[in-house]
Amino acid sequence: MIIKKANFNDLEEILSLQKLAYISEADLYDDYSIEPLKQNIDEIRNEYEKGIILKALNNDLDIIGSIRAYKDNDTVFIRKLIVHPNFQNKGIGKSLLKYIETYFIDIEPNIEFKLFTGYKSSKNIYLYKKSGYIEFKSEKISEKLEFIHFKKINRINHK
Repeated sequence: MIIKKANFNDLEEILSLQKLAYISEADLYDDYSIEPLKQNIDEIRNEYEKGIILKALNNDLDIIGSIRAYKDNDTVFIRKLIVHPNFQNKGIGKSLLKYIETYFIDIEPNIEFKLFTGYKSSKNIYLYKKSGYIEFKSEKISEKLEFIHFKKINRINHK
């Protein structure tokens, strides 16, 4: 697997992968109006312009995963960690998460990461907790959906 920055020409493929990957989340909540399924190409292009989008490639150079993030002051907001359903549970999501954290830590060592997932998304919750994230709030979105927000603080102590 190769992880690298996505380029502008990858965005349509990443958006298609996103919609495929988020079907399982929509099934889980019985809600097909969730934002990742409704997002359009202009919105993902806007995210590309204001942050970073990474892609994970298999040996055939097909995009099998992606993650997005943007920095605001001392906080990096991680969004839409996606993995193709045929490639899930193989460490790709964990690798993408670690890669994007390292990318921002290399720029600014003292930084906080924030992300969120649905409260029923047990695999996501497990991954985030195993990766050092702690829950800091929940947010009710609708009758069917509640988000759990996580954060991870990276601080370098200078002696």
